[in-house]
Amino acid sequence: MEILRVFNNNVILARDELGREAVLTGRGLGFQRKPGQEVDASQVVRRYVLAQNAESVGEVMAAIPLERIALIERTFRAAARDLGTTVPSSTIVAVVDHVNQAMERLAAGIVMEYPLRAEAAHLHPHELHLAERMVAELNRAQEIQLPDGEAVALALHLFTAAVGAPSTQEAVAQSRLIRQIMDLLVSTYGDDFDIESINAARFIAHLRYFLARARTNQVEDGIAVAVARVLRHDRPHAYQVALRVKELLELRLGLTVSDDETAT
Repeated sequence: MEILRVFNNNVILARDELGREAVLTGRGLGFQRKPGQEVDASQVVRRYVLAQNAESVGEVMAAIPLERIALIERTFRAAARDLGTTVPSSTIVAVVDHVNQAMERLAAGIVMEYPLRAEAAHLHPHELHLAERMVAELNRAQEIQLPDGEAVALALHLFTAAVGAPSTQEAVAQSRLIRQIMDLLVSTYGDDFDIESINAARFIAHLRYFLARARTNQVEDGIAVAVARVLRHDRPHAYQVALRVKELLELRLGLTVSDDETAT
C-alpha cells in the first residue's frame, strides 16, 4: 500500500492493494512518514474504504483520539452483529463522527433534544434496545456520560445499516414511510389493529427488509405469488388495503412494486 497523505502520527490516507483510497489508523502509523512511501502493514489497526471523500474523512478521523474511535466502533459493530447486519466503512465513520461530536457538545455544556424517540420506540424497538445498550457501554468506558436520548440517533444509524440506506437522512425518510403505512392501517382498521402487537412488529420487520430489497430491485418472491392468489379470493378487503400500501410505496420510492408483494 502506498501512502497518499499523512494527517498525523496515527492516521494516513493510502492506496490499497486493489487501487482504492483508504483511511488507515494505527498508533505511529504516520510517524516520520511521507507520501509515496510504503505503508507498514503491521501498524495498521483499522482500515476504512470509502467510495468518496476519503481525504475529508481522514481529516475528521485525525481529530478524534484513537481510543475513542476504537471504543465507538467496537460497541457499534457489536450492536450491528446482534441485529444481523453488516456495517460498511461509511456507516462506521458516520457513527464515530456523530458520537464524537455528541461528546464534544457535552463537554461544552450543550444539551441536545431528541424529538424522534417515540417514533423510534414504535418502529425500531430492536434497534433502540441495542442502541441503549451501546450508550450504556460507552458510558461505562469513559468519564463523559452520554444522555439516554443519544440512543435515538444511534438506533437510526443501526436502521441505516439494516436497510442498506446510504445515509441516515434516507433512513429517516424510510422510517417516516413506515410510519405513514402504519397510520394507514390504524385509520383503516381502527381498534381492530393493535400497533403494539407481535403481528404489527412482524409487519414492520417485513417492511424494513422490503425497503432493503427494493434498493437492489429484488422485490419478487416466488412464494408470494401463490399467497397473493389465495389472498385475492379469500381476504378481498385485506388485499385492497395491501394495494393501498403498495400505491404508497410506489409513490414514495419511485418504483413499481409487483402485485405479488402485497401478499406478504
